[in-house]
This record gives sequence, C-alpha cells and structure tokens, in this order.
Amino acid sequence: MSTNERATRALREILQKPGNDTCADCGAPDPVWGSTSLGVFICLACSGIHRNLPNISKVKSLSLSHWEDQELQFMAKNGNELMKTKYEAAVPAYYYKPTHKDCQVLREQWIRAKYERKEFSEPGKHFTYEEGTRDGILLKRGRGNGQFLSRRFVLSDREGTLKYFTKYDAKEPKAVIKVDTINATFQPEKIGNPNGLQITYLKDYSTRNIFVYHENGKVIVDWFNSIRAVQLHYLKVAFPGATAAELVPKLTRNFLKEGYMEKTGPRQTEGFKKRWFTLDQRRLMYFKDPLDAFAKGEVFLGSKDHGYNVSPGLPTGTYRNGAWQYGITIETPDRSFLFTCETESDQQDWLKHFNGVMNAPMSPQEYTMEAMFKHRP
Repeated sequence: MSTNERATRALREILQKPGNDTCADCGAPDPVWGSTSLGVFICLACSGIHRNLPNISKVKSLSLSHWEDQELQFMAKNGNELMKTKYEAAVPAYYYKPTHKDCQVLREQWIRAKYERKEFSEPGKHFTYEEGTRDGILLKRGRGNGQFLSRRFVLSDREGTLKYFTKYDAKEPKAVIKVDTINATFQPEKIGNPNGLQITYLKDYSTRNIFVYHENGKVIVDWFNSIRAVQLHYLKVAFPGATAAELVPKLTRNFLKEGYMEKTGPRQTEGFKKRWFTLDQRRLMYFKDPLDAFAKGEVFLGSKDHGYNVSPGLPTGTYRNGAWQYGITIETPDRSFLFTCETESDQQDWLKHFNGVMNAPMSPQEYTMEAMFKHRP
C-alpha cells in the first residue's frame, strides 16, 4: 500500500468520528479540507477563509494533498467536536452562528472571531456586543438618488432603540427605531456590496427598509450581533419566564424567500404588475423595486386552521394580461390574492414556502400581528 493510499484510508476513518462529517465552521456536509494546525475538517468555501489566516490555519485537501503521519495523528487526536469545546466554549446565545447558506462576511467574521481573536475560548469574557451602546458611522442608501452617504447610528440597550442622524453632530435623529420591531439581514447581492445589511422595521404600522454597509466586515458584523444582543435583553425583560433557547429564534432572521412575482389588485380586473416580494415568516410584503424604502403592500399569512389557504393556478375567468403563466391563489378570511410566476419551478418554490407557513400553528404574538393587520388604518 502506498503512503498516499494509507493516508487516504486513515483520513476516511477519522472522518467517521462524530462531528467530522460536517464543516466545523458552517455545518456544510462532507468537508473536503482539513486544517492541520487547528485539527478541524472544513468545506471548500471555509478553507478559502482559513487560507487568509496563514499564521493560524494551515489547510490541506483531503484527497489531493500529501499528508504526513504526524498530521494524521493530530487530526485523529483532535477533530471537530473536541475543537468546538475549545473554540466555541462560550459563544453568547445571541451571537449568530452562520451556516453554509449565509454570506461570506458572516462566515469570515465567525471564523476570525473563533480562531484569530479567540473570542469564545474563555467563559466569563466580556463581549463588545454587550456594552449597552454602539455609536458609529455606516454608509446608508438614500431614498431619492440611491447614493450611499455617511450617517451616524446609535444603538442603545437602555432605550431599546436604534437611531440614525443625517449629520454626526445633529441633535435630533432622523429616525428612532424600536429594537423589538427590527429585522436585520445581510443582503450583499441586493445591496451590491459584500457587507450590505438590510434593516427592516415597523413605522406607523408600515414596513420600512434601510440599506447600510461598512467597508470593514468586522464592523458591520459587530453591529449585527450588537442589535441581536440588545434584542435578547429586551425579550428577557418582556418574557421573564422564557429561556434563551426559546427567545433566540425571535431575534433577527433571514427571509424565507424573496423574488419577483406579478400581482393584480383587489378587484382582480386590473392588469398584473411585476413586483418584488419578500416572505418574512407570516408577512408577505411587496415592493416596486427590491431597494424600495417602503412596502407597497403586505399580506398576513395565518394558519390553514383559521381560513388561510394557498393553491396553484388562478380562478377560472381571471383577466390576465401578464406575461407570466404560472399562477398562485392565496385565500384569506377577508379576500383572495392572485399572483403569477415566471417559471414552474418558481411557482413550486413559492407554494412550498407558503404551505410551510400556513401549516404551522400560530403563536400568541402572531395572533396579535393578525389583529394589527386587520385594524390598521
């Protein structure tokens, strides 16, 4: 047996150990790289980030690289589970652990926080995300011309708010956003910047979007996790009996789905118009443009037990002037909504997500949201 074959067999055996079958950093299945200095198995995407930390992580391909005996012994002695107990010993509940579906900046800062800065290796360590206030400059997209301009943002744990000011020394904020209404989600492709963050919140019962970024990836991810820290503190006060595990899912979250569909108006005699749709849990919002500040409209999606339903196709006789043929009908207790998709696969994906939402039972907070939708001006 050649040295290379022996190494391949040894690596295959080590990969059978619990935890080694997924990437140590993002959870992607079947890692194909290993860090011979950290003793972890990682995916191709995360290996690229590790290569940018040459003093900390030495990476090798599991199939293409030559492995020394001592490297194999080191990997066998360590591995993903053991190294997780070392490098993730004290990750705060609110800190967002990215998955393989998340964007580059989130994954890179998670890896740097773990191995380069060793933020989570010592229990009881103070985190900058929990300082109670964060004050700094972010580049914010203007509503009129779409240019990104410097704006001062201030996050306050005590007030439970995020404020932004058009000038650094301005006395009055341009907006005061309550943290309990915020959803922050990274949108690099939509915003056109690898560090682009979308902050969605409620203002006067309507959804408002602001789009920001910072040239430094660490800075924008620190803002993101600071918002989550303040939100968790707020929720602990609001729900004193709840555990952190119960509250964390209520923090910032990725949208379930976004994309274009066509829709018609309430009388269903108007033409179908192309709109950008965002499905955020039970709220389906639509915009004329993906970067609009305000939603043109919103649809609340309750559970099937309460008169909500979705089906493929459009009612017989529907006036249709749109170019797209793959219809979707959503029924609510108050009215029906008609949409069309460009492709059948698009239609099926939207239907899958709508059914997923409607098949789930509603929480007390979602009943409150439903009532707000029905009675808002």
